[in-house]
Amino acid sequence: MRKTQLALLTLGATVLAGFATVTPAAARDYPWCAQGGEYDYPGECAYSTYEQCQASVSGRLLYCGPNPMYYAYGQDPRPQPRVHRRTRPATPY
Repeated sequence: MRKTQLALLTLGATVLAGFATVTPAAARDYPWCAQGGEYDYPGECAYSTYEQCQASVSGRLLYCGPNPMYYAYGQDPRPQPRVHRRTRPATPY
């Protein structure tokens, strides 16, 4: 009887310690959201790049938009336009 009580007390303490150390999943807001259709605003914000978002929404009647949390705090996820520099071929003298 004494061993059973000790085993139950140990089990209870272990379970309680497990619950005390559990932390919620870290919520990360990604810069791009799949929006429209089955998603409410702001949408499914689970994409690091615009290309990932486009690949996910393809064929699903959805579109990609910037995450409003990023936009609200000044972290604009829109890609900056790339400057393409052309190089001239070397001209012989």
